[in-house]
Amino acid sequence: MNNWILIISCGLITFLTRFSMIALLKKEMFNDRIREVLSFVPSAIFPAIIFPAIFLDSSGDFQLENNPKIMAAVIAMLIGIISKNIIATIIAGLASYWFLIFVI
Repeated sequence: MNNWILIISCGLITFLTRFSMIALLKKEMFNDRIREVLSFVPSAIFPAIIFPAIFLDSSGDFQLENNPKIMAAVIAMLIGIISKNIIATIIAGLASYWFLIFVI
């Protein structure tokens, strides 16, 4: 029971500290230049999240050979560029990954 209390309290503290910055800051405080720079933050963070999931194996080693995640990521990226639809990109990436690991 103590573990669950600790997990829930840590989650709440994390949520509240991050949400407070969004909820309490006034949008008028930022000038146009700061808004422009902050608009690139998700684009800069996204590769840092995705890269390890694609190129690192379960032990943390860099894996390029026989890695179906790389081909699935390339297929998903192409579908995303062509369709400009996030749902189509996700479905194409998952379907191609599953095809590569279960069929081939």
